[in-house]
Amino acid sequence: MLSDPVFLLAAMIAVTSLGLAKGGFSGAGLMATPLLALVIPPIQAAAILLPILLLQDAISVWVYRHDWDAWNLKVMLPGSVVGTGAAWLLAAHVPDSHIRLAVGLIALAFVLNRWFGEGLAAAPRRPSAFLGFICGGVAAFTSALAHAGSPPFQMHVLPQRLPKMTFVGTSALFFAVGNVMKIAPYFALGQLSTENMAIAAALLPLAVATNFLGIWLVRITPTELFYRIAYILVFLISLVLIREGLIAIFKG
Repeated sequence: MLSDPVFLLAAMIAVTSLGLAKGGFSGAGLMATPLLALVIPPIQAAAILLPILLLQDAISVWVYRHDWDAWNLKVMLPGSVVGTGAAWLLAAHVPDSHIRLAVGLIALAFVLNRWFGEGLAAAPRRPSAFLGFICGGVAAFTSALAHAGSPPFQMHVLPQRLPKMTFVGTSALFFAVGNVMKIAPYFALGQLSTENMAIAAALLPLAVATNFLGIWLVRITPTELFYRIAYILVFLISLVLIREGLIAIFKG
């Protein structure tokens, strides 16, 4: 498979986007699985990327180990356990296209309200613990089913306008735990095969390099610019999700 230039190009772009996302630009990696799914089956694409995600998670968690918000993790992680469990139960009954469309529409409404309703200069606010639980559950659910966990997470955390490094560290820890919870279902599906793991191993050097590139970019980006980029990323991601969802629905 690594001898296929089309697959190799798609894999390199996918891993680079994951590296930037794990480095701190959360959401940039949303294209990774859909991109690989253009050339190989979606579940195989997700399985190949899982070991890469786990390694990038380990690097990011170590780098940002002192920069995370305990309250957000306390209210969101219990929800993520419920969301992952729900995804296991409903995987065969909830179409991926519907999940992507719903998440895309919600994320788009969130960004447009922030831009044209409250404005980016709106005072920081901490949502309720219940909303954090719900967002954590939805993030885990959509991540497990459609690899689209970043918009629900950001909808809860971005309005708080945490210090830049705290935002990134909290994201790193939350999704690291979520990715560990994905190991069992992928193993049960037989996707952690020798062939898939060999492909993942070949891509690991690029994954590490782009992860550190993302970390460096986050550190040199001014806080205000960082948050503006974060909202733009959520906006673009929402459009991609809506487009993918509608295309899949109409094809079906």
